[in-house]
Amino acid sequence: MKKVGRVVITTLVVLVVLLGTTISFTIGWQPFVGPRTRALTSRTFEVTPQRLERGRYIFTALSGCIDCHSQHDMGRFGAPVTAGTEGAGAVMPFEGLPGRVVASNITPDVETGAGKWTDDQLARAIREGIGHDGRTLFPMMPYPHYRDMSDEDLASVVVYLRSLPPVRRELPKTEIIFPVKYLMRSAPEPVTAPVIAPDAKDQLHYGAYLIDIAGCSDCHTPMEKGQPIPGLEFAGGQVFKLPAEEVASANLTPDPSGIPYYTDVLFIQALRTGYVGARKLSPIMPFEVYKNLTDDDLKAIFANLRTLKAVWHQVDNAEAPTYCKLCRAKHGAGNQN
Repeated sequence: MKKVGRVVITTLVVLVVLLGTTISFTIGWQPFVGPRTRALTSRTFEVTPQRLERGRYIFTALSGCIDCHSQHDMGRFGAPVTAGTEGAGAVMPFEGLPGRVVASNITPDVETGAGKWTDDQLARAIREGIGHDGRTLFPMMPYPHYRDMSDEDLASVVVYLRSLPPVRRELPKTEIIFPVKYLMRSAPEPVTAPVIAPDAKDQLHYGAYLIDIAGCSDCHTPMEKGQPIPGLEFAGGQVFKLPAEEVASANLTPDPSGIPYYTDVLFIQALRTGYVGARKLSPIMPFEVYKNLTDDDLKAIFANLRTLKAVWHQVDNAEAPTYCKLCRAKHGAGNQN
């Protein structure tokens, strides 16, 4: 019996070690112990005219905050934001999400919005993915990109959020299903060192910064199980499902299957009007937001896109969805890959 007991104990020890090793080298321990986070501080951001204007620009033109955190008129071309709902929050309408995802009311309304949140609670949520109440934010809120947002741009966004008209709008809570609600705890990461934006005169590096803050790669890189597919960065094919529409993102690389024929003039025209020639862009591509970017910023973004690695990935929303062996999803022209 003693020998049997030793065998059982040894087996259990081996299994525990194997399990621990497997967890350490796969999903890690964050899903079990909670997200990485830092203690809140009492810092506040000084209000200046420059910050108000820069924050307005980021909120309405660059980062897409207004796109997710507002209501939209889906009956109009481009699905523009419904006046009076700017920042008041919305339930994400996309099908196939792992539960209900809600963009919070971030207006200064005290009862239903961010009126009681401190500056650092807002800052931590934006760049580090930890909500004002300590919960992990679903990374559809692109804080993995916003952690690269400069300290000054972050301060400007918080200052601008404080200036929004308060809107009373109660929303349901985000409810993510198992196991994603635990797995996503690995996404937050504290920002503990200064973050400086590149010089705007350095067009390529500044363009990369703008692309990052705009979250372009999140939509234009196909995903599998919530993770970008290596080798298909910016190659399009991520499928978005709305109740009345299904559309795949475009390949933005300079490959012949992408946009090698674009010029900076055509690129700016597309983002200003929502048309590429006679072809309409889907409102899932938020050109209603990006049309507010300056010509210089759009040129910097385009200049950087031209330096991307060319990736063959044929995506054509004019064709019926078919299986694509590259991204392992169904999208238009998928069978041509």
